[in-house]
Amino acid sequence: MAVVLFDQEGSGAHFLPFYADPVRSRIDCVIAEIYIRSDRSVDPALFAAVDAIVVGGGPTPAYLDGLTGAANEIRLAVGSGVPYLGFSAGAMIAPDSALTGGYRIRGTEVCPEEWSEGLEELTFHPGLGLVPFAVDVHAAQGGSLGRAVAAVHHGVVDSVMAIDEDTALVVDSADQGKTKVIGSGNCWTITKSGGKTTVSMAAS
Repeated sequence: MAVVLFDQEGSGAHFLPFYADPVRSRIDCVIAEIYIRSDRSVDPALFAAVDAIVVGGGPTPAYLDGLTGAANEIRLAVGSGVPYLGFSAGAMIAPDSALTGGYRIRGTEVCPEEWSEGLEELTFHPGLGLVPFAVDVHAAQGGSLGRAVAAVHHGVVDSVMAIDEDTALVVDSADQGKTKVIGSGNCWTITKSGGKTTVSMAAS
């Protein structure tokens, strides 16, 4: 199993047990540690023979920069049945269009600045291409739900899945329209049709 973490002065190794230990306690597995650093991209070959991919949380732009060169290999792995689990930044970079930060749309604040990733206007870049909808995280608890709604309402993206804390959206790789919510929170689906923005909520 590959565990991908952003590393700055040893932070990756420090946080590794938070991701690896819960898995090790459930299944017998070997952890392949993959660290993203600002001075180099991740080698795509590292994803050639893994049976699961976990991408952690941290600075979303750095995760996307580090994994963009390996996006094709990650897509091939997931397409062959390898599960992908993204936490926070790891979830946000998974879509075709990845939200990398920002807290304003056309100068208007749509979420707390603490979720901006140092960016002002909402910023999207090509993501890993694993799901067709954009993803935002820490939705109700962090106040980013407003950002997801505004992004769709203003036509920045067609749809967003905004996921609460302690919650996961499980997507069937063979049929991406088949999803389920697990955890204690909710998943908010934001879409727009005929000029009307709609927000629906699903729970486990």
